[in-house]
Amino acid sequence: MGVERKLHTVADFETFIAQPENQERLFELIDGEIVEKMPTEEHGVLAARFAMRFGLFVEDNDLGWVAVEARYHAVGDNKNDRLPDVSFTSKSRSLPLVTQGAVPQMPDLAIEIQSPDDKVKDMRAKADYYLAHGVRMVLLVYPRQRLIEVCTLDDVVFLTENDTFDGGDVLPGFTLPLKLIFK
Repeated sequence: MGVERKLHTVADFETFIAQPENQERLFELIDGEIVEKMPTEEHGVLAARFAMRFGLFVEDNDLGWVAVEARYHAVGDNKNDRLPDVSFTSKSRSLPLVTQGAVPQMPDLAIEIQSPDDKVKDMRAKADYYLAHGVRMVLLVYPRQRLIEVCTLDDVVFLTENDTFDGGDVLPGFTLPLKLIFK
């Protein structure tokens, strides 16, 4: 007989992360399971590079905003509160900046950077979740392979460090030579 896992709701999750011992830690609620994020230095550097490049373009063109480790909650989903490594929300969809709790909608673009313990199937499940809940583009970043999987509802494209990422209709005019990320 297996051990029964307790699945949590968003309300349970909010109570959990509000506890003093959890306030300085990073957690996500994934399909009712509370998961702690344990980013490495490599993870942080890559997230910062993406945030800097995307953020400058977004600010210079007044397109919305880029966030690092912001929490998002899809309306009507009581089992998930997601924390992409980097995200972009367009000005046309943006709400007033959330100062407490999760953003009550998904961003336009989400970036997830693989940590050493992350399985590819779990990364792809995150991309599927994001796309099913309104995210228009997801970048799955695999540092060891120096590879990015660009996922949209219509397509999946793999880019190497020798390629240039194109923002498509999510960030028109944005390009990023990936050698600037995988230095």
